[in-house]
Amino acid sequence: MKAVKAEMVCGVHPVFETLKSGRRKIEQIHIASGRQDRKVRSILALATQKGIQVTRVPGEVLDRLALGAVHQGIVARVTGSGPVSVEEVLATSGTHPFFLVLDQVEDPRNLGAILRSAAAARVDGVFIPEHGSAKSSSAVTKSSAGHAEKVRLAVAGNLVNLLERLKEKGIWVVGVDQEAGTPWTRFDYSLPLALVLGGEEKGIRRLVREHCDVLVGIPLAGGVDSLNVSVAAGVVLFEVVRQRGERGPG
Repeated sequence: MKAVKAEMVCGVHPVFETLKSGRRKIEQIHIASGRQDRKVRSILALATQKGIQVTRVPGEVLDRLALGAVHQGIVARVTGSGPVSVEEVLATSGTHPFFLVLDQVEDPRNLGAILRSAAAARVDGVFIPEHGSAKSSSAVTKSSAGHAEKVRLAVAGNLVNLLERLKEKGIWVVGVDQEAGTPWTRFDYSLPLALVLGGEEKGIRRLVREHCDVLVGIPLAGGVDSLNVSVAAGVVLFEVVRQRGERGPG
């Protein structure tokens, strides 16, 4: 039998959100000796309720467990699956889904920040490609302040095939591209929707772009070539939230 790989989740918010979500198994929580603040007490209470072992350890032990990551005096040993299947996301997202497709976002910090925004915007699922993308990891969890645990993240073998499947289901595929002539506010996001954003260096790849139904852009002041992908994601995600709030969820 193949051994289940453990991940060290570091930091107060990531550990608390992982604990609260219950999507992954927490085998043990390590907390710095002497740390007694309100946030830690909340973690201790929830861990006790769920029957999870908590140990007090010196700071140097946490440093070793965290492998150089900032741990804020708390580290959890976590096992279990991160991403879910594409089929599961598609089958359980209702008639007016709101998806996010990320084409080769390689920086775990950017992926974590995007997943945090996606959680806040109540995205039904986030899809990333099997190759050329950051994957679910402790760095992603940390960058999302633990909110990645709230998002259904699925790995697609081929994004072009995925977009074709989405369109067959009546879902509009909207690419966010800096060269697009249509401003990001000029689309009706109350429709069944999949937003597509590209990676840090090259944006949306050509074949993926060609399979979008429409492209929208965020106008920028002269001399500014582009926005960070996590910032652009936040801007467009919350335009969707604004429109759906005004017009209803669809």
